[in-house]
Amino acid sequence: MRVVETALPEVLLVEPDVFGDERGFFQEIWRHEKYIEAGIAAPFVQDNMSRSSKGVLRGLHYQEPHAQGKLVQVIAGAVFDVAVDIRRGSDTFGRWVGEILSAENHRQLWVPPGFAHGFCVVSDTADFIYKCTTPYRPTDEHAIRYDDPEIGIDWPADTPRLSERDESAPLLRDAATLPEFVRV
Repeated sequence: MRVVETALPEVLLVEPDVFGDERGFFQEIWRHEKYIEAGIAAPFVQDNMSRSSKGVLRGLHYQEPHAQGKLVQVIAGAVFDVAVDIRRGSDTFGRWVGEILSAENHRQLWVPPGFAHGFCVVSDTADFIYKCTTPYRPTDEHAIRYDDPEIGIDWPADTPRLSERDESAPLLRDAATLPEFVRV
């Protein structure tokens, strides 16, 4: 397994070992001690899966006050996956990173608590799985507008398909509830 820091050092790109031959492949999706060594030490308490069609954009979502860390991966198709630092007081507040995650490249992205997350499907369909560090609580769910000009994400869809909630989400500067950055 190879772990690569992104432009936002807390957001990590994980390139798992994949063993394949003419019969198919094998990949270890999660092994606690390997991920602890890689700096992803949070306990995971919930696994989720979604399926979306081409051009669907989900995000930018975050949870507060019970922030979720997410280890995300695509198991069918491909997405452009994004993490945005939304921690007030952080040196990288409002900055984003994006990576292509696909069934072919097997990559995972670690999106720590305090970051908003979203993705846009670039294949016909995509099956997206993710592990979460805290359980889903509807009252903690928030969103930031996907096309906030101050964030400036270069999404791969000119007219993405959005939920009503995502389309009406506030800009980052207008978000009522954001996590605080805590220096360690």
